[in-house]
Amino acid sequence: MATLGMSEDDKTALKRFEDEVITPSMSKLVILQFTAAWCGPCKQLTPILEQVASDYADKGVMLAKVDVDEQKFIAAQFRIQSVPTVYAIFQGQPLGDLTQYRTPGQLKQVLDQMIRQLPLEGDAQTAEQQVEPLLEMGEQVLESGDGERAIILFSQIRELAPDHPRAIAGMARAQILAGQAEAAATLLDGLDDKLAADPAVAQARAQLKMARLGEDAVDTSPYVARLEADPDDHAARFKLAEAAMADGERDAAADQLLEIIGRDRDWEDGKARTTLLELIEAAGLEDDWSKTQRRRLSAVLFT
Repeated sequence: MATLGMSEDDKTALKRFEDEVITPSMSKLVILQFTAAWCGPCKQLTPILEQVASDYADKGVMLAKVDVDEQKFIAAQFRIQSVPTVYAIFQGQPLGDLTQYRTPGQLKQVLDQMIRQLPLEGDAQTAEQQVEPLLEMGEQVLESGDGERAIILFSQIRELAPDHPRAIAGMARAQILAGQAEAAATLLDGLDDKLAADPAVAQARAQLKMARLGEDAVDTSPYVARLEADPDDHAARFKLAEAAMADGERDAAADQLLEIIGRDRDWEDGKARTTLLELIEAAGLEDDWSKTQRRRLSAVLFT
């Protein structure tokens, strides 16, 4: 904004706006609220914006306010016609009009979309940069089969990022690997809904279910005999699949489950399909084995 011909009050207002909005927006996402003391809807919206900004502060989000009566020059520059008006500002430029979003859920949804696309500088981003190499190291230790060492490593990671879903999931998987299934169950059962829904946590929960299948040895010979007598004895085939999962024979388990799906995909409300998807999830959705089984499942379902 050019300052030529501006009054001293306008220059003061502009300098204040630069300090409180433009400069912070170089590295943060600024929620800019245009408001007024006489505006009833503004008074209802302000505490919502304040709470959301507080919740997202560690992700590089902040709230700034402009009173349209006290800062008429700034309001005029944005051509504000009514209040409340709310913009998202990054690097001095409006990214979007947030005025229509009036609930915490709506605001957080749109902020999440913006944050994923912006190079913000917040504590959460800094922590993520520090934790990411350690998480990769933890995955390597898990793949090596050293559960005890993985527990030590993920304990250290959780000291840095106690609520990081991959750190929580990694700890649970390490405990499962080390034979501490109950500790893993306690950890996973204590999570809030948001963390529990994270894909990494879901994978750990699926692995816990597989591990619990192996706690009791199963004599499979009766089920083999039942299948020989009746290939459509899906309950017997499912028991064989469970036994294979408990022994870590996921190929055999997948074969049995796919056979059930091919013969009767709706058996017990799709129990075989659900179990196969859990087995795939336990292996990790991006695992090559999982991709192969998803293709096999698609072939059975859609041919």
